[in-house]
Amino acid sequence: MPANRQIAVVGGGPAGLRAAEACAAGGANVTVFEAKRSVARKLLVAGYGGLNLTHGEDIDTFVTRYSGPGLPAEHFAKIIRAFSPEDLRNWASQLGIETFEQRTGRVYPKEMKAAPLVRRWLARLREQGVKFHVNHSLTSIQSGDSQVDLGFEGESSRSFDAAILALGGASWAKTGSDGHWTKLLESLGVTITPFEPANCGWEVEWPTGIIPQIEGKPLKNIAASAGPISVSGELMLTRYGIEAGAIYQLGPFLRVMPEPSIEIDLKPEVPLETLLRKMESVRSNFLDQAAERLKLSEQAILLIEHFGGSFETVPELCQAIKALEVPLTGPRPIDEAISSAGGIAWSELDDDLQIRKIPGLYACGEMIDWEAPTGGYLIQGCFATATHTARGALQD
Repeated sequence: MPANRQIAVVGGGPAGLRAAEACAAGGANVTVFEAKRSVARKLLVAGYGGLNLTHGEDIDTFVTRYSGPGLPAEHFAKIIRAFSPEDLRNWASQLGIETFEQRTGRVYPKEMKAAPLVRRWLARLREQGVKFHVNHSLTSIQSGDSQVDLGFEGESSRSFDAAILALGGASWAKTGSDGHWTKLLESLGVTITPFEPANCGWEVEWPTGIIPQIEGKPLKNIAASAGPISVSGELMLTRYGIEAGAIYQLGPFLRVMPEPSIEIDLKPEVPLETLLRKMESVRSNFLDQAAERLKLSEQAILLIEHFGGSFETVPELCQAIKALEVPLTGPRPIDEAISSAGGIAWSELDDDLQIRKIPGLYACGEMIDWEAPTGGYLIQGCFATATHTARGALQD
């Protein structure tokens, strides 16, 4: 690598900070530009829930959690393996942040806070010589003569040997991930897959009368399915519909269904034959008896009553318990979503995540068209793609 290589990183979220760190470690002079007045805003917001850094499952299973149209699965798996969950935990340890793995496999800082990690990370970046310019909104990009020129609002353009974009997706706009960068790249001929909410709640047309009885109540130990996938876990009933991890994982399938719906097995660990046997002597008051004999919650009974149709026999009721179809009217607004699907199409990127039409310009993190469920996969994907693209920018 030529001495004193100048690299710009645009975006101060986890992907941008990791790209800056990897470039600086490779000997480059790095400048981070952030549109907001401070960096790491989305990371700090994510830390309200404890900052789920990654997941402890087997790496061969881990790499299958990522999806998206045109996603180069084998190449993306190599990117994740090259900066693996173990590498991320070691990285945190080097900052003095101890991590632990929950029973669910999710990995968190022992302090269950993002702020200590962010403070130590920024201190290390400054020690590496990384410069920060906040309140800098990107307005123009030009590439040529082995240089990338970047323009920022209210300033003349600056030239760099390479530039890495880490501008995020389109969820949580208050943190800076507003998706406004898509217009700039589209004006340069880059194909962008429209953003859609991912890892989000879905709306249900509840009858008004049951909302006070179900709002904030969970459906525990259930299985929910849509299309070819079934997910075990929990659903949270809300005033507007359904939230929580089980429905988040079904999002990619729900988004392509003409009339989205989920099928809920309220007793996934109990075979239909067992339900029938426990209810075989019942001749009336089916729902009351089901609540008592099958240990169904009040909210589960209300859902069966509303969505289970008319049933006059025990077998019909038990079928509803094992396969209760709940129609959905659509996802919640994208700004409420934990993450977004969509972004730079994979066909626009080379193996180093360089934008083919703009030599010297790279992309990483959620601005590329991949998605993953919650559970640590999102931050891991951001760190891994940032590390990968930094290597390309260093060797450009």
